[in-house]
Formats: sequence, structure tokens, C-alpha cells
Amino acid sequence: MGAFSKWLLHEDQKEFFDYLFAIVLNAVFLALIALLLWPMGRAKMALSLAKGYWIFWTAVILISSILVVVQRILRMNLDSHFDAYVISALIVSGVVQVGWSAFLAPLVHNFVVDAPVWLVVILYVVGVLSCYVACVIVSAFFRGALYRFANLILAIVSFIVFSVWPAAGNAMYGWFFDLFDPENWSIW
Repeated sequence: MGAFSKWLLHEDQKEFFDYLFAIVLNAVFLALIALLLWPMGRAKMALSLAKGYWIFWTAVILISSILVVVQRILRMNLDSHFDAYVISALIVSGVVQVGWSAFLAPLVHNFVVDAPVWLVVILYVVGVLSCYVACVIVSAFFRGALYRFANLILAIVSFIVFSVWPAAGNAMYGWFFDLFDPENWSIW
């Protein structure tokens, strides 16, 4: 185990470590949340979060790949166009991060209906922790302290805003969520 941990923590493996950490944190978070919510009768929320994370991972991978291609086409890199490179990545990562909060806020709201106050508090804490997990996922693809700090603040603030004002999140990202709603899938 010592050789593996040295290899994994070596500077050359930082990118791999970030991906692996995000995957493990996501899996452990979902397992713990399922164990926590199951006795409370809210296990379906853990399943909904798992589905949401699957779509989120897919979206982050696709969007970050598209951004890399666009940055290469436009010849944006850290050496020649530092400001455009950083700002474009900051905007794209922020849009993805806010998208998670727009998905999460109504999900949590659906499970707090007719719940006692202590359960409402637990479910909203789960929501905030889920925002952190999503931020770790985004940070695996958009590395840098600036992205981590900005996206963590953006995740929590947007989760609070969309919890208070869910129509805003639906207006911004409702079209995307409709793509994954089986009721909207029809052959004709």
C-alpha cells in the first residue's frame, strides 16, 4: 500500500488523483446518504441524487471536453491568452455548478413536503453537502484554486437562491432537465 500511495500522491499523478478522489467521494456520499435517508423513508431521494450525479458527470465531461476543443481552436492557453483562458473556464464551470444547484433545490424541496422540522434540516444539510460533492467533481476537471473557491461559493449561494426561488432555476435549466424526463420521451 505504501508504494501505491506514494505513486498516487506524486505530483505527476495529481490529475488522476483529483478524478479518483471525486469518484470515491461521490460514491461514499451516495452510500452514506442512502443509509441515512432509508430509515427516514426518504431513500428515493438518494436514488434521485444518484441519477442526477450520473447526468452531472456526463455533462461535466462533455462540456469540459468541448471547452478544451474551443480553446484550442481559438488558440487560448495560459501562455498567450491567460485572461481569456481563465475567464472562459470560470464561466463554463460556473454554469455547470449552478446547473447542479438548479437540479438539487427542487429535488430537496420535493422531499421536505410534509416533513417534520428536524427532517427538513437534515435534507437541506444533505443538499449543501451535495453541492460540495458537485464542486469537487467540477474541480477535478477545472483545476485551480480560483475555480474551486468561486464554484464552492457559487454552488452554495445558488442552492440557497433556488431553494427560495425555484422558478429561477427552472427558467435557467428547465429545458435541460426536460431532456432527461422520461415523460417527455416520445417516438412521435
